[in-house]
Amino acid sequence: MNKFSFVFLIVLMALFQSCSEGETKNVGMRPAPSIPIIEIPSRTLTGYDTYPTSLEGVVSSSVRAKVSGYIIQVMVDEGQAVKKGQSLFKLETQSLNADAAAAKANVEAAKVDVDKLKPLVEKGIIGGVQLKTAEARYNQAMATYNSISANIAYATIKSPVSGHVGAIPYREGALVSPSDPLTTVSQVDNVFAFFSMNEKEYLNMLQVTKGETLDDKLKNMSEVELELVNGQIYSLKGKIKTVTGQVNPTTGTVSFRATFPNPNRLLAHGNSGRIRIPKTYDNKPIIPEASIYEQQGKTYVYKVGADSVVTEALIEIGAKVGPLLVVDEGIEEGDKIVYQGIDKLRDQMKIAPRLVPFDNVAGKLKVAFK
Repeated sequence: MNKFSFVFLIVLMALFQSCSEGETKNVGMRPAPSIPIIEIPSRTLTGYDTYPTSLEGVVSSSVRAKVSGYIIQVMVDEGQAVKKGQSLFKLETQSLNADAAAAKANVEAAKVDVDKLKPLVEKGIIGGVQLKTAEARYNQAMATYNSISANIAYATIKSPVSGHVGAIPYREGALVSPSDPLTTVSQVDNVFAFFSMNEKEYLNMLQVTKGETLDDKLKNMSEVELELVNGQIYSLKGKIKTVTGQVNPTTGTVSFRATFPNPNRLLAHGNSGRIRIPKTYDNKPIIPEASIYEQQGKTYVYKVGADSVVTEALIEIGAKVGPLLVVDEGIEEGDKIVYQGIDKLRDQMKIAPRLVPFDNVAGKLKVAFK
């Protein structure tokens, strides 16, 4: 390397070091970002555990024909209120009527034979065997006639209970048999809501419910709500009435039945939805969902120290109530955490904290506390 090249290399190194020092100085002079933070409160609020449910009328009776035949008349409409014993369908009876006429003629002929033989037996002209044979033929003819007459009566299908008519899948002209359900009549002034929860949830529920026995606990269980499939909450609350108390070995769940009043018949047999069971969290640390981030399945927040330096804090979430999170571990009431802008931060970064009152945050999220 000649002298000129060596001098040139020294000059380049000096310029590079000067630029690096300038950049470092500029970075050090860059102002800390202004970040909104909140002070964590402890509040009492109510959340809901939800479970899929199916609804049934308190009484729900399937209507079927007792004999096969063609429907000639549907005498009610879907959704119509009916009384017990009211006629719903009528089947064709023309062929049965002909059979009944023939059977009645056989009865009358057999009766004539019996009446003719009785005096002869009484006078000893003939033995009693002939009379007994004639009486047997008469009884058989009468049984056949009664059977056909019963089938004619069965051709008019009546409601087994009072209630409201469900779907009617078969109409005039359809051939139906006793295996075909013609409709369902349900009493829906009250409806049953059936749902299940797993064993752990069941035991936790019993633990927080007052009472010594299962019956006592059932009486003390909170009223439940019904969320309809469109997301709306049914206006009337229900009450849990029964629980199996046994864990299904196949599903690992315990079955419940709640009852909801249905005076306006807004709920129908076969509806579905979700049961909402209220759960109160007393005096627990509360944070907005926007304040957390997740890494490898774990949940973190940025805790703000007295020196305005943020530190990653691992937390454990106990429940989600709307846009808020109930915190079980990791932070306490009075701690300050970053509210928004966590994507701009890194651990041990200094910020310019801007305290936002938690009540303002809750107001924007439309959350009401007890």
